[in-house]
Amino acid sequence: MGVMNRFMNFLGLQEEEEVVEREQFSVQEQPEFETPSFENRKNQKGSNVVSIHSQKNVKVILYEPRSYDEAQEIADHLRSHRSVVVNLQRVRNDQAMRIIDFLSGTIYALSGSISKIGGNIFLCTPDTVEIQGSITEILTEDSDYNKMR
Repeated sequence: MGVMNRFMNFLGLQEEEEVVEREQFSVQEQPEFETPSFENRKNQKGSNVVSIHSQKNVKVILYEPRSYDEAQEIADHLRSHRSVVVNLQRVRNDQAMRIIDFLSGTIYALSGSISKIGGNIFLCTPDTVEIQGSITEILTEDSDYNKMR
């Protein structure tokens, strides 16, 4: 019975005909495929084992946005498991706060992390990158800082 006949039978447009189809099976000996036992597989060398945690092309993106509209591009890099160094020194303070808020939400959703590494410079990393250590900020009240200026 063809597909159209079945469809028409299903809709009730045609009476169902009893068709008995019999397939003739020829008795041929088919070679049996042997699956290697556990011991045989265990003794084979593990040359096909590949680490899923190794990445050959690890990239760190340096980004200096000029407006809030570029925050989406930074988030796309994070979604592609790339670390991004974001320099916010050329953006107004209100725009910089909006960009950091947006990136914080993205990083939270990706289980990543964000770290301040300088004055208005941030390191945003996906969950595959771990950040260790910290960088302390130089305070403007510090006398050594004022002497350097």
